[in-house]
Amino acid sequence: MIAPKHILGTFDEALATLRSNVLMMAGLTERSLERAMKGLAARDDDLCANAIADDEEIDLLEKQIDKDGVDILLRFQPVASDLRRVVSAMKLSSNLERMADQATTIARRARKLNRHPALAEAELIRPMYDHAMAMFKDSVDAFAREDVDLGRAVVVRDQELDDLNRMASDKLVERMARDPDQLRGYLNLIFVGRCLERVGDHATNIAEDAVYAANAEDIRHQSLAAAT
Repeated sequence: MIAPKHILGTFDEALATLRSNVLMMAGLTERSLERAMKGLAARDDDLCANAIADDEEIDLLEKQIDKDGVDILLRFQPVASDLRRVVSAMKLSSNLERMADQATTIARRARKLNRHPALAEAELIRPMYDHAMAMFKDSVDAFAREDVDLGRAVVVRDQELDDLNRMASDKLVERMARDPDQLRGYLNLIFVGRCLERVGDHATNIAEDAVYAANAEDIRHQSLAAAT
């Protein structure tokens, strides 16, 4: 009777460590995105540099999470909900790493924008940032709390972010036609918008994985299936 209890306890400890590292990675990714966008809004190259520097630590954490996840799978051979929790944690870290890459891209675009006079149109990006970050935080909360309802709610919000990106891009293209001297600046803002749209895509992936881990239900592409 003692041996199974000991083995289960060891698995629980390993899983708790894995999830803790994933949540730490999420916190670093959130900080990197905030630094990149503050660097854009405040025209602060130091904040942009800090956002770019964060990427290395986030990459190292992803590697550690992958290593620990594989070790858990090999050592304990979990099944059912335990298996889903391990796999979802590993998939979440992959999405977080890609979000951090978007933060790096935003920071680099911001530094390019900072070399030229400020563009009032940068404010067009703000609603996208607020929406993308809210999706990001809620998707991680859905994973951490195994909250199926919250995970579903995040998924349906992705369309609104796509719409915000489309509207901002259309307005920036209009500005290009009127003010071709600022072409590069408007293009950089369009690329920032695309990065935020991708952050929303990764938040959606995390939310879908959170639902699967908690409820063994695959909700990917459900809207597409309903439309066909």
